[in-house]
This record gives sequence, structure tokens and C-alpha cells, in this order.
Amino acid sequence: MTSIAAERSQGTPPQATRAIRLEQATIAYNVLEGLVAVGAGLAAGLVSLVGFGVDSGIEVAAATVVLVRLLAEYRGGEVSEAKERRALRLIALTFFALAAYVVFEGTRNLLTGDTPDTSTVGVVLLGLSVLVMPLLARLKRQAGGRLGSRLVLADAAETRLCAWLSVSTFIGLGAFTLFGWTWLDSAAGFVIALFAVREGREAWEGELVEGED
Repeated sequence: MTSIAAERSQGTPPQATRAIRLEQATIAYNVLEGLVAVGAGLAAGLVSLVGFGVDSGIEVAAATVVLVRLLAEYRGGEVSEAKERRALRLIALTFFALAAYVVFEGTRNLLTGDTPDTSTVGVVLLGLSVLVMPLLARLKRQAGGRLGSRLVLADAAETRLCAWLSVSTFIGLGAFTLFGWTWLDSAAGFVIALFAVREGREAWEGELVEGED
């Protein structure tokens, strides 16, 4: 496996360029996904869709940490482990805040009987994400393997987790749209909370950066 120092001395290798572009694509897609999901979720009063959109924003932050690290490693910059760890812990706190929000709102809606509106935009967006996120995860896993980067492999696992989140939210929101079962929105929100706590714990422990091979 070629060392980072050796690769750097020869310029940015094609595998590193591919990984960098995939991280940039992850950031671009999740920015758009997050804005649309939060806007549509707030308009319809859908806790799960808002939570999904906020999670997209957190994915942007995590991918940015990875991208900055890759650019520093392969383009001669300096890597600050202390700054990176602080950024990851801030991301972790955001995950925990997201979990608290969706649990609170989901529970409140169940107790008060509030009925959200359906969201065709949300269903279409989630359907697209079910296709895009697994593809991004697979491409990043391949790039990380060829590059020999634990960092990229760990971020691929993060994207794969977000892909499963897309699937669970899509099923919940789709079923709510079809059958009108209001509790499905809260149930999907609780699933998001579980994902958020897991991702937050991993970010706090630094596993996004220190992931295993």
C-alpha cells in the first residue's frame, strides 16, 4: 500500500483526485437535498422530512471534514488533528440535538394528534436519494480501497448509513402518503433519531477519521 508521503511527492494520484471529487459531489448533493427536504418538511409539518433534511446538513459537515483532510494530505497542506477532532465533536453534538428534536416533535404529535400534510416533493426527493446515496457510498468505498485510505472508507460507511436512512424515511413517508396513517411520520422520525445517536457517538469518538480498514 503506497504511503501518503510517497504519493504526495509524485503529485495528486488519480485515485485521490477521484476521492476528492466524490466528496465534493457528496457535499453538493446533500446541500440541495437538505434545503429541499427542510423546506418541504416545514411546509407540510412533517417531522421526519425536516429531520432528514437536517441530517443532510450534518452529512455536508462530515464530508467537508473529510475533504479538507484529503486536500491537506495530497496538496501539501497541514493537517491539524486537534481542529479536526473539535469539528467532529461539534458534528456529534449536532447529531444529538437532531435526535432530541425529532423525538420531542414526534412524541408531541402523537400525544396531540396533529396531522401533517402529505408532501409529493418529499416523496420524490427521498426516492431520488434512495438511488443516489447507495451509488455514492459504493463509489467512495471503491475509491477508498484503491487509495488505501481509512478516511475515505470510513466516510463511505457514513454515506451507506445515510442511504439506509433515506430508505427508512422514504418507506415511512410513502406509506403515510398512501394510507394517511399519521403515526408513521413520528415513527420515521424515531428511526432518524436512532441513526443520529449512532452517528453522533461515532463522530464523538473520532471513528469517522480513525475508521478501521
